[in-house]
Amino acid sequence: MAWFLVETRYVQEKFADVRPRHRDWLTALADDGVVAVGGPLADDTGGVILFQASDEAALRIILDTDPYHLEGALAERNIRGFVPRIGAWIPQS
Repeated sequence: MAWFLVETRYVQEKFADVRPRHRDWLTALADDGVVAVGGPLADDTGGVILFQASDEAALRIILDTDPYHLEGALAERNIRGFVPRIGAWIPQS
């Protein structure tokens, strides 16, 4: 499994109406172990989510089911590979 950091920027006029469905979607993915952490930026212009998926193609399939994406509330989505090395939640080898 690989880790990915997804950065988003919202369509300001749309995201607030879609946010409850987006959060339900994220909660289900977190319950399944796909989302490690996620949340909005402090200025509410976008958000950041840390995902785990088999590869970027699999992640894109997941991301395309996001209500923000489906309902036109995303202005931009940026996917970056991420390699966690240090942190309290990383298993010690």
